[in-house]
Amino acid sequence: MSIRYNADEVFEMAEQIERNGGKFYRRAAELASDASTGEMLRELGSMEDDHLKTFAEMRRDLSERERKPMVFDPDDELSLYLRAMADQHVFDVKADPSERLSAGQSGDDVLRIAIGLEKDSIVFYLGMKELVPERFGKERLDGIIQEEFGHISTLSAKMTD
Repeated sequence: MSIRYNADEVFEMAEQIERNGGKFYRRAAELASDASTGEMLRELGSMEDDHLKTFAEMRRDLSERERKPMVFDPDDELSLYLRAMADQHVFDVKADPSERLSAGQSGDDVLRIAIGLEKDSIVFYLGMKELVPERFGKERLDGIIQEEFGHISTLSAKMTD
């Protein structure tokens, strides 16, 4: 049995990923051991909020036709990927990553979790690109992917090991 997602559902998942990311970074900023790390984490949270707005705008602009399953995927690869993601084999969109944080964690532990979340987002968005209608401009999604790569670089540079 094949599970198919329409563009609306995929944008909804992307919005939840960004909501989770913003919440994670704000909580991590509260737990940060130094002011500069806290500020960096708050900035990353703000960037996730901007991504959320972008996806919400893209979703809002979908036509009724685009809200229906309409992806040409003869080998069903996209559906299998999205089903794996939805079944939490890739990551759980509905899980709150901020719950993985605690006051006793080292700064590097928090940064490792954040890097993992950014990687998960990139994997999802790369798969999502196949569902984004061309008229929305895939460059918007490409820009978000590039920002997520930038987040990984920023987080990695803050690690002490």
